[in-house]
Amino acid sequence: MRSAARPRVASSTVEVDPDAVVQVAGAADENLRVVEDAVDADLLTRGNHITIRGEASEVSRARRIVQELITLAARGSQITPDTTRRVIQLVDESTSASFAEATTSTAPIVSYRGKSVRPKTLGQREYVDAIDKSTVVVGIGPAGTGKTYLAMAKAVQALMNKDVQRIILTRPAVEAGEKLGFLPGTLGDKIDPYLRPLHDALREMVDPESIPKLMETGVIEVAPLAYMRGRTLNGSFVILDEAQNTTPAQMKMFLTRLGFGSKMVVTGDLTQVDLPGHQESGLSVAQKILNDVDGVHIARLDQDDVVRHHLVSRIVAAYDHFEAEEELRREDEKERLREQAATRATSKKGKQ
Repeated sequence: MRSAARPRVASSTVEVDPDAVVQVAGAADENLRVVEDAVDADLLTRGNHITIRGEASEVSRARRIVQELITLAARGSQITPDTTRRVIQLVDESTSASFAEATTSTAPIVSYRGKSVRPKTLGQREYVDAIDKSTVVVGIGPAGTGKTYLAMAKAVQALMNKDVQRIILTRPAVEAGEKLGFLPGTLGDKIDPYLRPLHDALREMVDPESIPKLMETGVIEVAPLAYMRGRTLNGSFVILDEAQNTTPAQMKMFLTRLGFGSKMVVTGDLTQVDLPGHQESGLSVAQKILNDVDGVHIARLDQDDVVRHHLVSRIVAAYDHFEAEEELRREDEKERLREQAATRATSKKGKQ
């Protein structure tokens, strides 16, 4: 099913319910072959995972199609090649209409000193809409997709519109692969390096001279995640950044701080977990637990939503491709070792 001649610049893996993977893929993967005929990407099934490889925009398109097929399977629909073709047509039509709507929108979320903040991609538009509609939004995606920046803009907008009384910004104090060592100064000086990215984003949307007063009065609070324990956050717009570096217990603690009249946005990148000892990420656990909870929306952004320097999108795609290849290589190695073990066992049994 894979084309060796086609250049692969991106990859993505979609997890399918083990009981539904055969229905989604079709007999001898016939449904996936229909998708491959319509989309310039390769689809490979391995267990209950479907890996999609190709040019970034085509990978994103194929993933939307596969996710629609998964939704149909969950509803008990029979999926045939004809069904798959209709799904492809509907996804392409809805994506085209939604993208036109997203890119022609002129209403900014917030404006400051002539600079307007607004969603620039379809994925970002869906993310912003989810923040409007849901009480808790979990934004997952690679660097540069605007997860934190757009959440910050929505928080500032909510404060200006008096929908909330305060903004609370927090993140876990976990070092990104390097030891900072002893830091001098007050407690605020010690934790400031962890919170600096939140300060930087805030200063692009609010008059920097007013921020100290807003923080002094508690209208804006920037604090480590540990400071959230034991609190109930009413009337607040709360953003948890770098959530991939929370433990499952920390994530549960944070989510249960939700109070009346509040909104929470959790952002993170599951490819950049810095927890020690290969500890499981609280963000990874949360997306599994909360996926079907009313009032909670899981927003997934990808390479197509990267709006930083154009090289960032290429770098993200290159790393995704490399990691997917490494995963397949490890699986192939495990299979080879299993086959060797089985061969040795059969040989030993024959000699006995």
